[in-house]
Amino acid sequence: MSMHEADSDEAEHEGLALPPNLRRDQPLVPLDSVAGRALMAVIAILTFLAALSAGAAVLAARASEQWRGAVANEMTIQIRPDSRRDMEADLSRAVAMAAGVASIETVRVVPKAESDKLLEPWLGTGLDLVELPVPRLIVIKLRSNVGPDLSAFSAALRHEVPSAILDDHRLWVRRLSTMASTIILSGAAVVLLVLTAAALAVAFATRGAMAGSRDSVEVLHLVGADDAFIAREFQSRFVRLGLRGGAIGGAGAIVVIALLGFVASRLGAAPEAEQLQALFGAFEIGWSGYVAVIMVAAVVAAIAGLVSRFTVRHYLRALA
Repeated sequence: MSMHEADSDEAEHEGLALPPNLRRDQPLVPLDSVAGRALMAVIAILTFLAALSAGAAVLAARASEQWRGAVANEMTIQIRPDSRRDMEADLSRAVAMAAGVASIETVRVVPKAESDKLLEPWLGTGLDLVELPVPRLIVIKLRSNVGPDLSAFSAALRHEVPSAILDDHRLWVRRLSTMASTIILSGAAVVLLVLTAAALAVAFATRGAMAGSRDSVEVLHLVGADDAFIAREFQSRFVRLGLRGGAIGGAGAIVVIALLGFVASRLGAAPEAEQLQALFGAFEIGWSGYVAVIMVAAVVAAIAGLVSRFTVRHYLRALA
């Protein structure tokens, strides 16, 4: 016989009228009620938002790592047109100088057609750019195991080819790092705010359930049930609600993230999709992202149990 049944029998022998939720085989706090379903829906929505924010933060972190890896390992030499100089000769001279630097692995001259194509998003297609002073680009790939010290090369390049500028992309790396850190911190802040909202919702729901079960709590106190037993009853109820709502919200977030990745992959040929892919990579959060989403759902359930237990203890101390 369980403690719940023993308490029920003892109260019946003493002639007490038991509340319906203290009858045999009835839970102290009903799980399937209008209030319980409403709270589960709130928890599911909050978990969905928190999981999406966590997934977005992981996506930004992965994209930032890709950006920094791609930009940090490359440099460009920009040679501006000068009517007094031969552009092709300047390109050949810059390539020869770059090839002689130990920390540079490969040197590639960007064809003029490819350089012109980079201007299409701003100037449009079908334009004749022959008369425009479009700079020529040389892409340099650095060796991964050699620390680049290109100050001497930059000075020599400016001396030999005055119209050349060496861009080491350090400013862009700093900007990308700052932007990615801002997105990640914003995502973490949203997750914390949503978890706080979930905790407040559970606290108010627990107080409402305690107020509705006050007669039952008084009967349990009368038959000798301690506060820990009563708190466990409420905690188990809200943990189950948190698990259900967290599972629904987390599953919804995973489905949405997977759907966005599928749509991005199917529309990969469109110009808009190419821009998105340049920003977010393949729009995949990877296993770490899915683990983060699952962790958010588990944390919501844990918060529901801990907050309900703390609220019940505080309420019982106030009744004493």
